[in-house]
Amino acid sequence: MKAYPLVIAAIGGALVGAAAALLFAPRKGSETREAIKDFIISHVPGIKASELESLADQIAEEIKDVK
Repeated sequence: MKAYPLVIAAIGGALVGAAAALLFAPRKGSETREAIKDFIISHVPGIKASELESLADQIAEEIKDVK
């Protein structure tokens, strides 16, 4: 069970990396947010709409801080 946190970290890193790639793509912000939502919905089963909005906002803020 020691590998479990590593797997979770890898999945989280992949999601953040994919979101960052989408945010740096040459699209309008609204299109990018929709792409992030679609990606999260397709890869995280059972996520609630409120959790999705919160996660998308958090990712967007973190990416803004990096720039």
